[in-house]
This record gives sequence, C-alpha cells and structure tokens, in this order.
Amino acid sequence: MSENKEDSLFEAPPLAEQERMLEAILFASAEPVSLAELAGRMPHGSSPSEAMVLLQKRYEGRGVQVAKIGQAYAFRTAADLAFLMRRETVETRKLSRAAIETLAIVAYHQPATRAEIEEIRGVAVSRGTIDQLLELDWIRLGRRRQTPGRPVTFIVTEHFLDHFGLESARDLPGLKELRAAGLLENRPPPGTKEEERDPGDPDQDELFEDEDPQEESEE
Repeated sequence: MSENKEDSLFEAPPLAEQERMLEAILFASAEPVSLAELAGRMPHGSSPSEAMVLLQKRYEGRGVQVAKIGQAYAFRTAADLAFLMRRETVETRKLSRAAIETLAIVAYHQPATRAEIEEIRGVAVSRGTIDQLLELDWIRLGRRRQTPGRPVTFIVTEHFLDHFGLESARDLPGLKELRAAGLLENRPPPGTKEEERDPGDPDQDELFEDEDPQEESEE
C-alpha cells in the first residue's frame, strides 16, 4: 500500500460528510447524544463540534431543529409548532402538589439538600415524594455537601430539561409561564422572591398525606 493510501486512512472526512454522519446518528438515537459520544462513533480526526454548527444552521427555521439539551444534542420539533403534537401527548401520571413544589425548589435552588427543601417548604419532605421524582428521572443525586454529615444534594436531570425544552436550568420559565402550564396552581413556587404569605388562605398551612410537620428545635 502506498504512503498516500495509508495517510488517507487517518484523514478526517470532509466537514460536509461529518455533518451527514451527525444527522444520521441523531436521527437514529432515542436519547440526546453528547459530543464525546459522537466523537467515539465517528472516524478518527473528526470534529463533531464544528460539524454540529453546520448541522444546526442547516436546520434553522425548519419544522425539526437540532436542540442542545444540557451537554447533548437531539432532533426536536420547533417550539412554535409544539401545538401540533398535543394529540400525541398522553398524561400518564399527575404529580402531587408536594412533588411539584419539591421539584420547583430543586430546579430553582439546585443543588439543594433535603434539609434546604424542608426549610423552604416548612414541612418535612416525604421519602415517597423524593422517590417519585427520582423514578420519573426529573431529579437525580448531586454531589455531597462538604458540611457536617456530608448531606447529598439534588439537581434536575437532562430528562427534565428535555421535557420542558430547556438547554439548561438557567432557561427555566418565569412564574407566569409556570402558572400557565398548570404547575403552580396560581401559587408562586416556595422560596422565590414573589412568595407571599396570605393569613387568610387555609391552604398555606395545609399538610399532605405523605408529610409530617417539622419539629421545632428546643432552645
């Protein structure tokens, strides 16, 4: 084999060909794919990051776009056409208000420990509530805090970001959007600046079936 042929084996494909490879991989993948995973599948010397820029530009303005979800990429329906998919959406499980508020606290205050969640909500967080959110893959365990007891923290997952069409937690919707989506039931998420206590609202002190009141520390 001549030197030219040997060298060609280690040459990266043209960017246009790499773009086609990315398109094929993302199209066939059920889950978002990271650049590291793409690099592992593509020929030696390829540059998935450069090819991804080309692929994203090619799909700009199309009905299907290349979305960045955390550190991964996937094909997703354009946001302005999401209403066309409503018939395909099936609600299989409704979260309790306790789970919704716990999820909101984790999303807006992550990384958050169980104690921090309980401090904001004012009630003990049931293990069942945490387990439900973990089972749905909307939150996951984060790093342990370097404090006494080294408590574990919770953060939202890429599945959570994907479900709500977010690139990162910094893109979380505001309170009006959350209420419009039916996630807050016209109540601001616990721990936010807009939270106000209404003494006349009996629901303010309401406990849920899976919760216990927090015990006050003795002085």
